[in-house]
Amino acid sequence: MLPSSFEYVAPTSVDEAVQALAAGGGDAKVMAGGQSLLPMMKLRLASPSLIVDINNIAGLDTLEESDGMLRIGALVRHGELERSELIRDRYPIILDAAQHIADPLIRNRGTFCGSVAHGDPAGDWATVATALGAELHAVGPNGAVVHSATDFQTSMFETKLGADQILVEARIPMPKPGQGSAYKKIERKVGDYAAAAVGVSIVLDGMTITEAAIGLTNVGPLTINAADAAASLIGKSIDDAEAIEQAGVLAAAASDPASDLRGPADYKRDLVRVLTKRALRTAGARAQGKEA
Repeated sequence: MLPSSFEYVAPTSVDEAVQALAAGGGDAKVMAGGQSLLPMMKLRLASPSLIVDINNIAGLDTLEESDGMLRIGALVRHGELERSELIRDRYPIILDAAQHIADPLIRNRGTFCGSVAHGDPAGDWATVATALGAELHAVGPNGAVVHSATDFQTSMFETKLGADQILVEARIPMPKPGQGSAYKKIERKVGDYAAAAVGVSIVLDGMTITEAAIGLTNVGPLTINAADAAASLIGKSIDDAEAIEQAGVLAAAASDPASDLRGPADYKRDLVRVLTKRALRTAGARAQGKEA
């Protein structure tokens, strides 16, 4: 199908983009990569009256560390994250996810911030952002707003991002000494959405877990912050098999999957348990410098 008719603007500054978005009202949509928006428009699942294309705005392609944070601009593509030496050396969970997003064509167009703003519970980046405690920096008519990734999604395809706000940057705290992270995903075939996926980040003091975060992908109506599972790990040894198993059980309990063509709900729930354990073991090895 073809999309409904719409107006199109390509501003060259964030201020112009915000003004255009506000003028378009609730029916206007921002486009960065367009890999989620355009298919929905073709299927008439979305019919915006105005598209605000931000690809001509300089400075939104930032990918760098500064002031204690990794800054990922709104125009940073999945493929750039996959190819970045900085990401490869410092942020293994991001590399894990980037390598398994769709296919190279989509990875060369889709963006980290666009995926997070889209609010799809099957989106990998929202889980990564949750596990890493990302700050989501938006700009609207009333100025700058900072959202937390851990509770950014409110429902399926709904987030705390205002209809008149543009997500211009994600900021992720730089890794601490003893920090390790990992993203584990099971898909029916290469490039498919996850049947289930789990992202974890932990900090070790020796062998003791002092900080932990666990996010779940595509096993509920929104990205899930498995806070109870993460809390259960604090003070436990990364080599404590019982503690790792318990975290997996609690993560599975936090999930709320539906039966569909990717498998029955019970299967997905058990995938969460298994993937949580695998991700924790990998994150623990990385925290100890035993695995890249």
